[in-house]
Formats: sequence, structure tokens, C-alpha cells
Amino acid sequence: MDGYAAPDFANIEEYLDSQLKKSLLRFITCGSVDDGKSTLIGRLLYESKMIFDDQLASLKNESKKFGTQGEEIDFALLVDGLAAEREQGITIDVAYRFFSTDRRKFIVADTPGHEQYTRNMATGASTADLAIVMIDARKGVLTQTRRHSFIVSLLGIRNVVLCINKMDLVGYDQDVFDEIEADYREFAADFGFEHIQAIPVSALAGDNVVVGSENTPWYDGPPLMEYLDTVEIASDAQEQPFRMPVQWVNRPNLDFRGFAGQVVSGTIKPGDGVRALPSGKTSKVARVVTMGADLDEAVEGQSVTLTLEDEIDISRGDVICADKSPAEVSDQFQTTMIWMSDSPMLPGRSYVMKVGARECQMQVTEQRHRIDVNTRAHEAAKTLGLNEIGVVNVALDREVAFDPYKANRRMGGFIVIDRMTNETVGLGLINFALRRASNIHRQSLDVSKELRASMKGQKPVMLWFTGLSGAGKSTVANLVEKRLAAMGKHTYTLDGDNVRHGLNNDLGFTDADRVENIRRVGEVSKLMLDAGLIVLVSFISPFRAERRIVRQMVEEGEFWEVFVDVPLDVAESRDVKGLYKKARAGEIKNFTGIDSPYEAPTDPEIHVDADKLAPEEAAELIISRLEQAGLIGG
Repeated sequence: MDGYAAPDFANIEEYLDSQLKKSLLRFITCGSVDDGKSTLIGRLLYESKMIFDDQLASLKNESKKFGTQGEEIDFALLVDGLAAEREQGITIDVAYRFFSTDRRKFIVADTPGHEQYTRNMATGASTADLAIVMIDARKGVLTQTRRHSFIVSLLGIRNVVLCINKMDLVGYDQDVFDEIEADYREFAADFGFEHIQAIPVSALAGDNVVVGSENTPWYDGPPLMEYLDTVEIASDAQEQPFRMPVQWVNRPNLDFRGFAGQVVSGTIKPGDGVRALPSGKTSKVARVVTMGADLDEAVEGQSVTLTLEDEIDISRGDVICADKSPAEVSDQFQTTMIWMSDSPMLPGRSYVMKVGARECQMQVTEQRHRIDVNTRAHEAAKTLGLNEIGVVNVALDREVAFDPYKANRRMGGFIVIDRMTNETVGLGLINFALRRASNIHRQSLDVSKELRASMKGQKPVMLWFTGLSGAGKSTVANLVEKRLAAMGKHTYTLDGDNVRHGLNNDLGFTDADRVENIRRVGEVSKLMLDAGLIVLVSFISPFRAERRIVRQMVEEGEFWEVFVDVPLDVAESRDVKGLYKKARAGEIKNFTGIDSPYEAPTDPEIHVDADKLAPEEAAELIISRLEQAGLIGG
């Protein structure tokens, strides 16, 4: 490699030791499309001698393919690895690159500038210590500059390098530089940045990237590489209380039981008192074990296995904390969430939250507001769309240990996963636990569901009738309940129209309101099952995800999905209320089957072909199936 001095292998241990002692700086480049982020990183890699001769030759050939003249190099190609990126000349995915200097090691995340890929930018920023915000000197501060800067501040990055790029295209004009710097500092004044270093650069020509440029005699600050080499990133992780999320329980044999994980803050050594959360059990550290040998002390960033003096129950996802300053524990939070999916976030829908090594079921219980990333104004909204940011309350199905994100980024950050697709759909920051989470407890009752059902001489079951409007759900459900009543069964029917007159009279017919409608009905139906009843629920309930949530609320075999199936044209022909006609005319919005989707069941317990069966025949079919399953007597 040109200019590269290979390490002296006679002193390889000394060389490796010197590398280990170097500090590591993680930083991100962000900004609008075509501001030169990839070119800047490519220049840094090239100037830091991180390109081998064969790579350099290949890069020169690739550069010619994409229009670069002579021996010039298109440095962006070092980072833009996807074919689509090279063809379009843009960054789509987050590209991570490593390089080092004599003083420091670096991991840089090159993030996309397009608005549609803002989610990728947030991912790259979540682990960064510093942000390089790129601005094209010809364009100045743009909307995407503001959006990325807001996300950077939101994710706790406090050091910003403002690289005003392409100064060569504005004649290295100091007035242009000064004006852009002033504009940026004005709008970012309340972002909480501790330091903003503005540098005039030309990533393509190399001005002020590694060495100072003669083209900017009016700039007396450091070039970018020198600044990155010397900037001090305040990290109080060592001074924070000890925290270690447990990744796995290390049990190689019957004589050893330890808890493995990475220390995310603080220090730990044998003899220190610790507390396992959420259980609250305490003990003392017996050993701090690594692959090579036991440690006298482990610090933030090290992966270790802890053994304890006492046998206490600790599982993956638990957090081992300093005994005298433990983390908080709760199952309800106010959070700030960045939504990263094309499908909107819907309050009431069940998602998976992953915080540390713990996965749990999560529902958004309330959307407080959406944040306009340009003005930072708080706007009323019921959902979050792609790349939108909002403050929402969430409830979990179990307690988790946490610190607020502002106090500890590793303990207060989480991701949201779609239960159907396993796609990561959101990134969140825990602001604080909701007070009601600590003073609401489940009351133990002596009279059980089994006892209530035995008193009625029946098995509780939920018959969930779903189908298009006009399919005949309510008619069939009513006939089934009459048959059950004649058999002496204790029943109750929850019908969509009736419930919307009372319990759900505050809900409309948007997707978000439909989700909340079904969530409430599911909770009421569960209470009726607990009373030992056979409950019949007749709702369109158009989304599979919400029907699945209700199924998971109750015990195995208690939820029976009854799909009352008719083609859309048949449902319209039965439209005695004239709803389809109004929907077709645009007088009713969000009408299922017209401008709102209906997701038919894929594997219902009972499939009723209501186009061929009369209501009485459909009711008889359902009764027969329940008898065959032993849920009701003959």
C-alpha cells in the first residue's frame, strides 16, 4: 500500500498493545442529498492510507465507468457499495467504515440524505459520539439539514462538526461560509449541542480535509482530520452507576453458573454489591470472568461473565445493577418514537419492544403529539407515519429495568418490531415511567373463572364473528345465541353497532380508531369469559393483527374465529342501510371493502359460506361444530 508502513512483526505484541490503547470515536455523516457525505468519507479513507493498491486500482477503473476524467478518483465509490447507489449517485443504506490514525481509531457511518431513508440515518446516529453535518455551500441550510440535526440532538449527540462543503464551487467565499454558519447556529441554538465546529471544505479537492488549505487563508481553525483526532468527547459512562444487561446465562457445567453481558456503564469488581432487576434480588460479585483470566475490575464496554456469591434467579434480559443505585423498573412509559415503517403506527396494536436483551409485548396507549421536525411544533395526531417523530405513551406486558435515555443511552433506548413480519418499524427513547405504573397492581380474586363456569355448567368460549358489512354476522350471531339460550347456556352478544352507541361512541372509522375499537371489545370480551359466559362478538374487525391480539388475550381454545364470508358484490346487494352506496359516492370515508381494506381470515375455526347458506343453516353449522368440539352439550 502506497505510503503505508507495515508493523514490525518482531514487536507485534507491542504494536497490538498500542492499537488497543487508542481511543475509539464513532461518528456519523448526515445532511441532504448530494452534499458530499460519501465523497468526504472516501477522502478520509484515502488520506489515512486505508486503501490497498489493488483496491485503489479497482477504484480508478470504477471511477472511469462513472464519468471521472483522467486519474481522478470518485471517492464516493469507496462507500457506496450497493449497485443502486452507484447508478443513482446517492447513498441508500448506512455504510460503516473503519479507519485509524496514529492517535485514534474511528468507525464512521455514512447515512443517506433522502427523506425516505431518514430511518437509516436515525439508525446510524443511535451509536455515534459525534455528527458531521454536511451542507452544500451553494444551497445553504435545507429542510433535510434541519431534520437530521434535530434527530442528532434527539439521540443525544452533543458534538457537531458543520462541514460546509463544495467551497471550491463558490470561489472559497468567506461571506458564503459565514452566512451559512450563522444560519445553522441560529436554528440549532436550542438543540443542546455542547460544541459546533464549522469547517470550510472541498471533499473532492481535499481542502481542509486532512491539511489546511491555502484557498481559505481567512479560516484559522483545524482541518477536519486534526479536529477528529483531538476532539474530546465527554463520556460519563464510567462515572454512571453500574449496569449490565444479561445476554445469556453461562452454564458450561454443574460447577459454574455465571451471567454474561456487556458493561454499558460504570465499573464492577469482586465484592461489589449488585441487584438483579426486575426481581430486586441482591448479592455480591464473586468473580469477573473473561476468556483469558479473571479481572480485578471490568469497565464500560467490556464483555464479561459475572458469578455471584448467592444463587439467585437471573435470566436473559434481566439487568444486573449496582445495589445502592439501581435502575428503575416499570411497565408503562412516556417515550419519544421515530417511526421507520411504511405502515403507520397504530395505537392499540400489539408490537414487540426490544430494550437491551429483553423482548416484550408493547401497545401504544396514547399518542400525545407529533413533532414537526422543521419547526419543532407539537401537532395533534392519532398515528405516526414513515419518518415521523412523536411522543407516545406505551404499556408493556411485563416490567423492565431502564434508565431515562437522557441519563443512559444504552439503558433508555429501544426498537419496535412488527409481530407479523419481524421488521424493525420504530426506534424509541424512554423519557420516564408513568406514575400510574407504580401504583396499579393486579388484585388477586378467590372466585376463579373455572368456578364461575362450573356454576353455570358450561365452558366459557368467545365466538368472534368477522366479515364484511352486510355479510350477515349479526343475524347469524343472534340465531346462534337463541339456540344456546334454548339449551340453557349463559351467553351475551357484543354487536358492533350497539357497542359504538356506548362504550366506543368516541371512536370513528379510521384505521387507528378501528384498532382501538377492537382492543376495547377484546378486553370486555375477556372479562365476560372470566365470568364464565359464552360471549358472541359480531364486528367487522377488518385487520388480522387485531383479531390475533384478541386471540392471544385468552387461553388456548377459548377464541373461535367465525368467518361469515360473502363476495363484496353480494354484501353490497344486501345493503339495506345504504352504506355501500354512500361509500361509493364518497359520503362515507374509510368504509371497509371500498376505501379501507378487509383482511380475510386465513385459518378460521369456522368458515361460513353465507352466499350459499341461509342464516338458519349457518347457525346450525356453528352449533354443530361447537358440539363436536365438546364446548356445549348436545
